Amino acid sequence: MIINKKRKKIKMQKYLMINNAAKLLHVTPLTLRNWDKAGKLKAYRHPSNNYRVYRLDQIEAFLRQLEGSRAKKAARKIDIF
Repeated sequence: MIINKKRKKIKMQKYLMINNAAKLLHVTPLTLRNWDKAGKLKAYRHPSNNYRVYRLDQIEAFLRQLEGSRAKKAARKIDIF
């Protein structure tokens, strides 16, 4: 947490480099780059080196979305004997 000149607390957002985000999502960094190009998962750019970075809350929301779609697919499956 940072305190600015007006003594207000500013909550810092946690950012992940592309390799760390890829590990969390169990995909390769190339997949994240492709998702960024396709608009599935938006990457931000680091101001000094222009590397792709991802917000932690964005990654968590994306994981919840994936889990929800997997659960829907599992509910639709019908076992035939």
